[in-house]
Amino acid sequence: MSCHVSEDAAILEIKNKILLMGNPNVGKSIFFSELTGIRALSSNYAGTTVTFTEGRFPIGDTDYTLIDVPGTYSLAPTSEAEAVATRFTQSNPEAIICVIDASNLERNLRLALEIKRYKIPMVVALNLSDVALRHGININVELLEKELGAPVVKTVAVKGQGIDELVKRLEAVLKSPAEKCSGCGKCATCGDVDSVDSWKSAKEIFRRVVKKDDVNLKFIDRLGDNMMKPFPGVPIAIVVMAALVGVVVYGGRLLRMPLIMLTDGLIIPFFRGVFEWIFAAVVADGTTLSYRRLYYDDGFYTGFRTLIDGSFQSVEYVAYSGGFAEILLNVLVGEYGLFVISFQWIIALILPYVFSFYAAITFLEDSGYLPRLSVLFDNIMRKLGVQGGSLIHVFLALGCAVPAILGSRTATTQKEKKMLAAIICFTIPCVAQVGALAALLGAFSWRLSVLMVLFAIFMFVVVSLVAGKLIKGEVDPLIIEVPNLLMPNPKSYFRKLVIRMKHFLKDAELPMLAAVFLAAVLAGTGVIQLLANQPQVQLVVSGWLGMPEEAVVSLILGIVRREMSVAPLLLLDLTYLQVFVAGVVSLLYLPCLSVFGVLTKEFGIKFALIIFAGTIVAAIFVGGVVNQIGQLLM
Repeated sequence: MSCHVSEDAAILEIKNKILLMGNPNVGKSIFFSELTGIRALSSNYAGTTVTFTEGRFPIGDTDYTLIDVPGTYSLAPTSEAEAVATRFTQSNPEAIICVIDASNLERNLRLALEIKRYKIPMVVALNLSDVALRHGININVELLEKELGAPVVKTVAVKGQGIDELVKRLEAVLKSPAEKCSGCGKCATCGDVDSVDSWKSAKEIFRRVVKKDDVNLKFIDRLGDNMMKPFPGVPIAIVVMAALVGVVVYGGRLLRMPLIMLTDGLIIPFFRGVFEWIFAAVVADGTTLSYRRLYYDDGFYTGFRTLIDGSFQSVEYVAYSGGFAEILLNVLVGEYGLFVISFQWIIALILPYVFSFYAAITFLEDSGYLPRLSVLFDNIMRKLGVQGGSLIHVFLALGCAVPAILGSRTATTQKEKKMLAAIICFTIPCVAQVGALAALLGAFSWRLSVLMVLFAIFMFVVVSLVAGKLIKGEVDPLIIEVPNLLMPNPKSYFRKLVIRMKHFLKDAELPMLAAVFLAAVLAGTGVIQLLANQPQVQLVVSGWLGMPEEAVVSLILGIVRREMSVAPLLLLDLTYLQVFVAGVVSLLYLPCLSVFGVLTKEFGIKFALIIFAGTIVAAIFVGGVVNQIGQLLM
């Protein structure tokens, strides 16, 4: 099976394509995974991206291309995501699988009716049928088929129920002669979709096919409703956010311990021993070796040293007295050596916190909690200049700023898109940066972690208010799908968690290695020390920010990857104030280069440059203010 995620208009010209369509939150991505064998991400919240996913979908003797179209409420588009969905519908697909939420049938019927107007063969998947029954919603499937003029199959996608029947009905539809439009001027192929008419028809069909029984809602359903009320919604939100921070900080620290033992106790000593032995064998010109010695009484490293020269003493690193050999060896296994910090930073520092974050945020996504959080705080968010739905993009940005900014295309106004981009770039750290900050702050005190969270919220408010004043335009009211509150399906949950970790390693590994290599070269060649000795650098880093001179490497590496602005600080002996100032600077410091590319693509080079310059100035200025205030209070 093959999978492709794209926004390329050439996909519209592909033959033998079948569209997978539906409102946000109806489970389309789960259908896509089941039908193609591709493990696509499926999130239980609305509007995260307008990209699409395509995969091979064999039916009988024919190979089709199944396209997971961006979730849309209507084919009368009011956002870019809906416009993309409409363009797909107009691209002459062979058939459409329309996934609708049985527990919210009236709203979902609108899209099915609009698709029907295009006279494209369609099969309807009546998903979440179990939830509908739990709510006392009984649907006459046979009558619904007559009303829609298309086969309707009850499904529970997360359990795989109804998938085989859906494929059989789809195969039968594909074999039937399709009705062609003859230029009538009335259907959607010839004219615009009448959204008002679709709403009226959906209401009438819903009234005829649905019978509602009185049932006692289960605890989880009552809890889902109460989560959107000030009480107990706000206390629940505080507990959930505290639990999220706790899982990331303490879960990451727990996972980090065995990784540190692996990297510092085995992997790094092994590579240091290998390169020491190689260089000692190669250099035969009388060059003096100087050692910083460490002693290991047992373990693999001691065995390796005994094997090559009979010695039980090991070396932290070997420094040659001068010349190219010294530089090269320092680049490889020095204090910032490539074979040292690549393992310490990427594996032992960042990876455990990334895993802990994804484990927590994936649970919140699949449970359906995030949209409830958006509704709960919509009034507060409106006062800040954005709608409550922006919180979904904020949580998405905690994973990575790039998809979060792309996902802002679902916003209906340009002002909201730009405000989201500014808020994300100034105040929302990515998951790797969250891990690095958690390691730095958590090593001193959990109170510093809590204080940093409160400071991030404060900056979120400040940036939102400032951006709201500077960016002209309007922000539309919140319209968001609120899914059913569910216990995540274990199979889907762990599948998504594995995929997310794979995506993180794939997307972040090369940039992080590039930053590590840059750090190794700058340190090994003495450039870092040269920069640290510059009067201007000392004035900013040591004078204004109150940091050690060596902290200049953080400002340099942060340009490549945001989390790399934190990692070098773990090697320094910092005070509590210096640690917090470092966290403030890192939080506000400029996003990585990939974010700059997305900002340029979405909003133009001018906006991207303003954001980058603004983040640098804000990081240095606010960090210095915090340091000066801290100095006065101490």
